[in-house]
Amino acid sequence: MSAAVPPLLATRGLRFSRDERPVFGPLDFAVQAGEALLVRGGNGVGKTTLLRVLAGLLEADGGTVEVAGRPVARAMRAGTMAYLGHLPGLKADLDAIENLAFLARLQGCRPTQTAERALRVVGLAAQAHLLVRQMSAGQKKRLSLARLWMSPAPLWLLDEPYANLDLQGIELVNRMVRAQLDDGGAALVTTHGAYAAPPVRTRELCLEAAA
Repeated sequence: MSAAVPPLLATRGLRFSRDERPVFGPLDFAVQAGEALLVRGGNGVGKTTLLRVLAGLLEADGGTVEVAGRPVARAMRAGTMAYLGHLPGLKADLDAIENLAFLARLQGCRPTQTAERALRVVGLAAQAHLLVRQMSAGQKKRLSLARLWMSPAPLWLLDEPYANLDLQGIELVNRMVRAQLDDGGAALVTTHGAYAAPPVRTRELCLEAAA
């Protein structure tokens, strides 16, 4: 009998404090390949902080994080997690193509994927040579989604991915998440309830304000 496949991401006793005040935790949860975990909760309960801890941008106070059954390390995070935060993470004085080419060299790229193809996927083909500083908030968000689409990481950490998007943009995020899961990946998606969840295999993690 073969051993059970470990979850793509698992945490045990994960907790984080700021200025000695608890923000969240301890948290125990797992995300399997092919599913999305919807992280719900009001403003200030630690949704963004949780994703930043998982991405390695903040250091947890305690607990463990495992990826595919192994304790996570900085080098492993870079290859297995792609983080989409509130800020676009783009260079304002480069155009769309230049930004994607730079990020592909820095973070890697899925096989057969190109910047041009990614821009077509997110509906920015006509803005390929538009400088980021000339883009609207929605266009910047779509360019960040193109960066995500190019990433080879199997685990997506999406912080309020529907913000600054119209209905077509929301459907774009849903298609991207669905494709990621169909390809054997997984996604953590934060929301405070203002936007619909992606129509995929989804479980929920509800965060509450720390006492």
